[in-house]
Amino acid sequence: MSHDHKHGDHEHGKKREKKHHDTPAKAVPVDELPYRPCVGIVLLSADGLVFVGRRAGGEEQVDSAHAWQMPQGGIDGEEDPLEAAKRELYEETGVRSVSLLAETPDWVRYDLPPELVGKAWKGRYRGQIQKWFAFRFEGPDSEIDVLKPPGGHKAEFAEWRWERLARLPDLVVPFKRAVYEKVVAAFAPLVPAAHD
Repeated sequence: MSHDHKHGDHEHGKKREKKHHDTPAKAVPVDELPYRPCVGIVLLSADGLVFVGRRAGGEEQVDSAHAWQMPQGGIDGEEDPLEAAKRELYEETGVRSVSLLAETPDWVRYDLPPELVGKAWKGRYRGQIQKWFAFRFEGPDSEIDVLKPPGGHKAEFAEWRWERLARLPDLVVPFKRAVYEKVVAAFAPLVPAAHD
């Protein structure tokens, strides 16, 4: 995410709000922790395959077999979810050449496993609540750069590939599988029969 730093700690005369995830949370019972508002992105190639990236580490990566996922990320403050999805896609992949195809009708959520609560996102959330968007990728594969994301962002992915939509629930960490199954069901009509 880029910020205009010429105003220091103030933007347009107002003190800039501190990010809700900048400081660790105090010990709070898990059932009292909120869900982190997030977006997820299904990026479809012209022939109906889906972008999937292998995570470059992090607390959510539990093993190498389930290290793949689609782009996703947090919604900043009052940011519109669609704009957040476009921003996250760009920050994680460098991709801007897209057209919106669809969005999930409902928000979906998942809970972190107990061993990650208190570690992921500085202990401030019990899981994520996500709005998912499907985009058609309209650029060349060379537009995708997961190793050197734009704007100096840390790489989220170590590599990427095109994959069949139906395979994605088997590639993701187990605690996200139910979300991916819902996303696959929601966006399956967008994929040619040969790739479902």
